[in-house]
Amino acid sequence: MTEKQATRDAYGQALAALGQENKEIVVLDADLSKSTKTADFQKVCPERFFNVGIAEQNMLGVAAGLAASRKRPVVSSFAVFATGRAFEQIRNSIAYPKLPVIIAATHAGVTVGEDGGSHQAIEDIAIMRALPNMTVLVPADGPQTKAALKAALDHDGPVYLRLGRLAVPTVYEETEPLTIGKGKILREGTDVAIVSCGLMTAIALEAAELLAAEGVAATVCDMPSVKPIDRQLTYSLAAGCGCVVTAEEHNIMGGLGGAVAEVLGECCPVPLERVGLNDVFGQSGKPLELLEEYGLTAVNIAAKAKKAISRK
Repeated sequence: MTEKQATRDAYGQALAALGQENKEIVVLDADLSKSTKTADFQKVCPERFFNVGIAEQNMLGVAAGLAASRKRPVVSSFAVFATGRAFEQIRNSIAYPKLPVIIAATHAGVTVGEDGGSHQAIEDIAIMRALPNMTVLVPADGPQTKAALKAALDHDGPVYLRLGRLAVPTVYEETEPLTIGKGKILREGTDVAIVSCGLMTAIALEAAELLAAEGVAATVCDMPSVKPIDRQLTYSLAAGCGCVVTAEEHNIMGGLGGAVAEVLGECCPVPLERVGLNDVFGQSGKPLELLEEYGLTAVNIAAKAKKAISRK
């Protein structure tokens, strides 16, 4: 892990670069382009950028029309607004007809920071994962964000791309591709499997180091494709390690932890511990302090891993 970059920043860079290559890409934003980084696209492709104002529902409806007209719309807003205010439009105008709209939502999770619980989306993965036809991607770092956007543009259907505000460690090489429906093993061990997504992947790798110092060998699996989840890999991890820990910057209900629990419950019941927000809203604070407050730390992941091992 080397330099840090916010996934929203990597998204803006990738969107600008891909927009110059693909003239069918059209970008819409709800008056937050400086924060969501779609302003990067606006600078190089102003004729294909539209600020719809603070009107998220209209933005998603317009995006549906553009997609039906064979354009490749990418829409951005804060995650809490994109999934909350515009849910009906996403459901009925985009997911239901399976239109290829990319919803690139930034400022997800508690690391939004001082804006507080009203702006910290901790339920957005669950909302989007429950929609038929919707793909949900949660990249771990900058390079994977760029790969995720490319994969989303190649996908024939709607995609929810979850992005963050906080600069996070770089885990992947720039050339590493992302395949929808596939996870990636970053570290191998036999005692416990840690399955993570988003910024929690770098923290999961830190947890594996802490466990190694105590003689515990942990597998770390990054799962950027929360839906469709890599069922075969999840099953293999459970069968090989005998217990699983999930780690996400999201409510433990309905997100990555819920997706993994569904797979294990159907295919390979083993002890499972979930690290995430324990069904509570966030609060105002510094991003790193909030990660500590809600147990989104390497120390807590390691503790959950040892608990899972004890339940074998």
